[in-house]
Amino acid sequence: MPIFQLVLVALIQGITEFLPVSSSGHLILLPGLTGLEDQGQLIDVAAHIGTLTAVVIYFWSDVRIGLLGLPHLMRGRADTPGSKLALGLVIATIPTVIFGAILHFTGLSDALRSIAVIGWTMLGFGVVLYIADQKGSTSKDASDWGPQDALLMGLWQMLALIPGTSRSGITITGARQLGYNRTDGARISMLMSIPVIVASGVLLGSGMAIEANTAVIRDAGIVALLSMLSALLALSLMMRLLRSVSFTPYVIYRILLGLVLLVVAYSS
Repeated sequence: MPIFQLVLVALIQGITEFLPVSSSGHLILLPGLTGLEDQGQLIDVAAHIGTLTAVVIYFWSDVRIGLLGLPHLMRGRADTPGSKLALGLVIATIPTVIFGAILHFTGLSDALRSIAVIGWTMLGFGVVLYIADQKGSTSKDASDWGPQDALLMGLWQMLALIPGTSRSGITITGARQLGYNRTDGARISMLMSIPVIVASGVLLGSGMAIEANTAVIRDAGIVALLSMLSALLALSLMMRLLRSVSFTPYVIYRILLGLVLLVVAYSS
């Protein structure tokens, strides 16, 4: 694959993964709107591994607490901050894993990869994010996150498997609807991405990685590295901006892009 396309894929994934604008939707649109060859799912998985590394690095203090809590959780105890966090992440991941398996093994995941679907989800869930962000209270912070809220946010996250929805966008929508402030809602959303990306990487990438040749493995490594670097920058900027800016700029972008995609989809 040309180095230009690898860099383009990595930048799109890294910049959009943690912004509420749908990284997978943008990656699907790339070949459809530019005429470039489809980069394939292995490159997509590599890009997600890069952003996974970025979120682990950026939120390492929280990740470390969760990892230290795993032994307590495995003994059936959730009485420490770490074990409570680990339990919440497990609960939040289950709906997505189940729904993802259904889409994968029924072939619906491929059927949903269309410009029309992305246009509608970009537009519709952008409006939903705006309503939740404007109407939601700020009465909760990350310390209030428990099993019930984890399950509810997990159900929201499940919808992110529909291209154009945005995993971060839909989970932030759920967090704001539950009353979490913008910064901590985004923080929880980012932590929720870790087990989901791991699960999807194992499901989609393991078989393809075994069959891939040296050139494809090299391309995947380049994309993963560049995705990690661009994601670290985008994540850092977004978390800083959320202290003073709402999600409205992202909503405006989603609505405009959604309208453009719908025009393209239904005029061709």
